[in-house]
Amino acid sequence: MKVNTETINHIAKLAKLKFTDTEAATFVEEFEKILTHLENMDGEDLVEVSLNTFEAEKSVLRKDEMEVFEEKKELFQNVKEMKENYMVVPKVIE
Repeated sequence: MKVNTETINHIAKLAKLKFTDTEAATFVEEFEKILTHLENMDGEDLVEVSLNTFEAEKSVLRKDEMEVFEEKKELFQNVKEMKENYMVVPKVIE
């Protein structure tokens, strides 16, 4: 499948996007590379590949360690409202 700027502009219109001519030309090149790659994959024999088999991998989690942050003023510099040592937030549940 050949991709041209009209195709890119049509896709952009469907996605409610706007591209300059330079951007559209760049996307034409990128789409051509992607489609070429997919065409290469079509030639591969994937009969022996099972898509429902997963390797049993163990998640590696870091140990939680508590740290004391001394600079409270810096920590809460973007908070809109404070009351004593707590952040005041809008009421969510009535």
